Amino acid sequence: MQTAGVAAEFGLLFAAALAAVLAGLAMAVLAAWALRRVMADRLVDGAIRRLLKTPYPENLWDLVIGMTRVPPTTLLEVELRADKGELLERPLGGLTRVSRWEDVAFNPAQLARPPLPPEARIDTSTVIGPRAARPLRLETPLLVSAMGYGVGVNKAFALALARGAHMAGTAYNAGSGPVLPELLDSRGPLILQFTGASWNRDPGQLARASMVEIRLGHGARAGLGRWIRTDRIPAEARSLMGGEGAEHMILDAPLPESRDPQAFRDLIERLRRWTGGAPVAVKLVATHDLERDLLAVVEAGADVIALDGSEGGTRETPPVLADDFGIPTLHALVRAVALLEAAGVRQQVSLIVGGGLRTPGEALKALALGADAVYLGTVVMMAATHGQLSKAIPFEPITQLVWATGRLAGRFNPEDGARTVANFLRACTLEMAEAARALGKDSLRAIDRSDLVARTPDAARMFGLPPSWRPPGSRAP
Repeated sequence: MQTAGVAAEFGLLFAAALAAVLAGLAMAVLAAWALRRVMADRLVDGAIRRLLKTPYPENLWDLVIGMTRVPPTTLLEVELRADKGELLERPLGGLTRVSRWEDVAFNPAQLARPPLPPEARIDTSTVIGPRAARPLRLETPLLVSAMGYGVGVNKAFALALARGAHMAGTAYNAGSGPVLPELLDSRGPLILQFTGASWNRDPGQLARASMVEIRLGHGARAGLGRWIRTDRIPAEARSLMGGEGAEHMILDAPLPESRDPQAFRDLIERLRRWTGGAPVAVKLVATHDLERDLLAVVEAGADVIALDGSEGGTRETPPVLADDFGIPTLHALVRAVALLEAAGVRQQVSLIVGGGLRTPGEALKALALGADAVYLGTVVMMAATHGQLSKAIPFEPITQLVWATGRLAGRFNPEDGARTVANFLRACTLEMAEAARALGKDSLRAIDRSDLVARTPDAARMFGLPPSWRPPGSRAP
């Protein structure tokens, strides 16, 4: 019993000691937490007092004011200009998005006119260049815009864009770079550009195009040509361009032929003969002289006008051109349609619009306002990298997977890229078809301005649409 009592006493003493240790630890933790809180409070109080009492030249908040006046992107470009003293070129176009597609809305069918049932078949096809001997017929009005091999994207990426577009029943624009033999051998529709560069003027190549696009301007580069540094072009591309040994190559714009009306007409007729009657398009940047430019193209006999608004993107361009030149895509579209209707050629000359369009809704609004098809660029590039972002991010931008000389170009999987491009285009087309059912229309081509309303006074005035805040047929007070 005595042994048990000693053991019990020892146990109580041990428990008490342990409790004391734990209590001491707890007190120490509480003390440390309290001290840390006191120190934190003092630091915060000191910082607040400094912010509220220190004059501006020494006040830390001056940095916030500076960042407000010169936001991060602008500050970055200030630093880049200051570092090298060279022409700054930014990827993917301008930062300013002026086209307010959200100010225009569709008017759903309900009782006044019925929607279509879920099983209703919707015709999503479009015909580009209807008066051409062999028009370009596509299953969707969504086209993959010009992203040229070598001068823009790498080979695997270009092939992924083309295959993805073909899988979705639409066309890929090979852009202003050299044409890959694999693209010429592909079975899907291919748009080839005719530019001021020798590598884009081969009659044998152009004869295999589904459409030829004469490139005069670009939304992100205005009407300028460009110097192309050959050290930024892969060896295979340099060989196809005939640039071996040269430091620079020149991509002229606008073309010399476009400066003389008769030479311009002769060029379009010559391209028509080379291609056996494929549509001949002219790509224009949207300027405030748009109507004069359009009339010159119509009089020259073009089958298609491809209009690039100021929100268009590119591999690289000086920020001043991308941000401060041209007119918005939405404004240009409305003006172009009005001109073509006034000239009486709306049914003969197709209109493709591009520059900053991102969603099926924006594309469908462009169609409703009068476009026959839309070019999609940056969003398709993003779709092509879906599932492969981890190959670049977080340490590199995704463009390193995309650009011709990107450090990670070899990691891009073209089969996966083609699949995700096709998925994106198909999904967008399905959304547009569902929207057509909601409008009571069995064809995307049947959707027009009568299906739209304006959500703002500016949109109502600008686009001539009925305002959503007044009943149909009512007059403005």
